[in-house]
Amino acid sequence: MPGWARSAIVVGIGVGLLALVATLTGQVQLTSSGTTQAAVRLLLPILFAALGGLWAERAGVINIGLEGMMILGTWGAAWAGYTFASPYAAVVGGLVFGALGGLLHAVATVSFGVNHIVSGVAITLLGMGVTKYLSTLIFFPVSQNPRQSPPVEGFETFSVQPLAGWLAAVEREQRVLLSDVAGLLGGLLSGLTPLAVLGFALVPISYYVLWRTAFGLRLRSCGENPVAAESLGVNVFSYKYLAVVVSGALAGIGGAALTLNPGQLGYLEGQTGGRGYIGLAAMIFGNWRPGGLLAGSALFGYVDGLQLRAGGEAVHALLYGVSILAVGAAVLWVVRRNWRSAAISLFAGAAVYAIYYSIDTVPREFASYAPQIVTLLVLAVASQRLRPPAAIGMEFRRGEGD
Repeated sequence: MPGWARSAIVVGIGVGLLALVATLTGQVQLTSSGTTQAAVRLLLPILFAALGGLWAERAGVINIGLEGMMILGTWGAAWAGYTFASPYAAVVGGLVFGALGGLLHAVATVSFGVNHIVSGVAITLLGMGVTKYLSTLIFFPVSQNPRQSPPVEGFETFSVQPLAGWLAAVEREQRVLLSDVAGLLGGLLSGLTPLAVLGFALVPISYYVLWRTAFGLRLRSCGENPVAAESLGVNVFSYKYLAVVVSGALAGIGGAALTLNPGQLGYLEGQTGGRGYIGLAAMIFGNWRPGGLLAGSALFGYVDGLQLRAGGEAVHALLYGVSILAVGAAVLWVVRRNWRSAAISLFAGAAVYAIYYSIDTVPREFASYAPQIVTLLVLAVASQRLRPPAAIGMEFRRGEGD
């Protein structure tokens, strides 16, 4: 079965499950267009960070410094957006500052052979320190707050008409399943910004460049077998450098997405909130593939948007959906005669349903950490099928194959 067909089936099952849970629990926010719009806004920084991780790690460089590059991007976007009074300038500023972080990571790991994890952690700590210093130096005289920039100009939103209007009308009719689908799709076609379009467009663009061009083949060969790639005339150092700089630039755009968030237009210390690490988790969940990391980013963004819009009640209803999904997975494993996996899925479904049945709502303090909890659970489930690039994290020196 083609990959696009499998993806379509998974999306269809997900939409159907959400519609069923919304009908049974009465939590219409599960499939409302408002929740979808919030999810799109929240998944963008994660998506850009995940794409950045994809480019670096496909070239064999672990980029745990995505968080630091995103932090640099938030400050660069705020500075450029405020200085030039343009959201487009903010995106370019985020890109440049993130790329500088990527360049520093490339110099450390590719040229000097520093451990990739150590370098990534150092980039994150450096990003926190540099932005704090620059914010105090440049923003404080204007905003009177060393941890915050002056407000910047955001993007105007737009909708895909007349389709978005028609879907909104169908959603208001509250028809079972039909209105749920209309709400989910309508949220994807309304309240959009150029940055959202760019983020979604970069997924197929990254796939085409990395898997359908000679350039992409050479870049991925650096992450699979750099010695063999060099023996065939590939300049491994150049490709690794380019990949990590692009990785930093994408993470920096993710930082710009946070800076241009309508809820907080500007830089705010600590606003990344670990999204660089969640982006890395989304990329791993997606098995180092563009389509998979989009699904992971959408999952985390959806859970975050849901808990922000509807709080613990909606997350509580989501537990019911998880229990149904686990039982469905158990049935699938039984059909495949994989009794061990079926028993584990059935036990997990029963445990989640017991939690759902024993409480009326998920406490808001706990619900606010739902995206991080989903990150851990998803990685635990997906860990059995992961296949990272073969030479990821390995030090390479010219002439090793001679």
